[in-house]
Amino acid sequence: MFRVLVLHGPNLNMLGKRERPVYGDVSLKAINTAITRLAKQERVQVEIRHSNQEGELVTWIQDAGDRFDAIVINPAGYTHTSVALRDAIAGVALPTIEVHLTNIYRREEFRHRSYIAGVALGQISGFGPTGYLLGIKAAVEHLKATRAAAAQ
Repeated sequence: MFRVLVLHGPNLNMLGKRERPVYGDVSLKAINTAITRLAKQERVQVEIRHSNQEGELVTWIQDAGDRFDAIVINPAGYTHTSVALRDAIAGVALPTIEVHLTNIYRREEFRHRSYIAGVALGQISGFGPTGYLLGIKAAVEHLKATRAAAAQ
């Protein structure tokens, strides 16, 4: 069974309440419920965490190397500012999928730069809450392919 760490960055706890025209009406709790449901279907163990604190996210990423097979992360505002998150992801060398609810490339110019993208396996942007589910599926497919290649 694959183990995937799902991390939500700052302000995502405000989903459904904040900037609804931009982020929609779906709450973080509803997103987590959908993630948990998909994980059961895919027979994947997920652990879901949220933090508004950069250092806490960094620590969780650093600790993930021994406990998880992949990371799905929405770094939120830290996407565009955090070299620390980027370095933590590079340091654990786990396949990491970067997820964004909105298409960051159709928003303000400062959001077009992701410090995470260069160390992520891939990025899913603009599909709303479905992006998390696509991220988990992408991580699982990558892990299956890696396992199959190693078995040959």
